[in-house]
Amino acid sequence: MLSQITLPARLENLRQCLEFITDYAEKQGFCPKRISQIELAAEEILVNVFNYAYPETEGEVKVIVGSERGSRMFIRFEDTGVGFDPLSAAAPDLNSDISERSIGGLGIFLARKFMDQIHYCREKDRNILTLVAEPKAESEISL
Repeated sequence: MLSQITLPARLENLRQCLEFITDYAEKQGFCPKRISQIELAAEEILVNVFNYAYPETEGEVKVIVGSERGSRMFIRFEDTGVGFDPLSAAAPDLNSDISERSIGGLGIFLARKFMDQIHYCREKDRNILTLVAEPKAESEISL
């Protein structure tokens, strides 16, 4: 079963997008801790789209949620903004003193940590980023 929502890519729509995703995860039976991880990963992706995909114009973001192979959930983000493969970004330096670190770069790191798979492609002038989350027992989850 697929569900989707398309909204203007603006920060004021963040809560609505996240509620759409977490409602779906709840209906799929994901535990609260796993839903928190999914929400955090989705929030990082959405904030990047809202802040960087459309630097000189307004645009939209489409969020599609679905399940595959039993209870595995996927979240696909699509936008027609500036092409950017977030998976090509260098991993953040977590060993340096915090005052010496670059600002940013933790969003995709957190998404990679919490999601089981992440895929990106640029297709017909669209960025398509897909997060895949397997359900996990609460005892398997660390935040």
